[in-house]
Amino acid sequence: MNEYVAYAGEQFTIEWYFDENDVSESLEYFLSMSPTQQRKVLMLFKRIGDFGRISDMTKFRNEGDGIYAFKPQPDRLLSFFYVGKKVIVTNGFLKKSQKLPKREKDKAIKLMASYDERVKKGEYYA
Repeated sequence: MNEYVAYAGEQFTIEWYFDENDVSESLEYFLSMSPTQQRKVLMLFKRIGDFGRISDMTKFRNEGDGIYAFKPQPDRLLSFFYVGKKVIVTNGFLKKSQKLPKREKDKAIKLMASYDERVKKGEYYA
């Protein structure tokens, strides 16, 4: 069984996205990070989970099209909000330029659509 929940707070539950093959690119990316970077990510998850928002745009930002970025420098973890007070983390990457790479955002949008479809069909959660 997959461990979806990254952090359960009073306002939101943050979850890792898993594809149809039970692979979570975002969780794998997180596990590849240094312990210091992992702590930064978990602190951001805790902040949004417990308080419902992160006001600092240098740490969390609306990237448009329903996609949001957790920004523990120099990494990025893309996510979206979902019904039931969930934040689903789709993919992570090392930031190499000022702009969000189009292919990373497109991937997050595609995974958001896949998640929505699979949840509505009752196929996502085992």
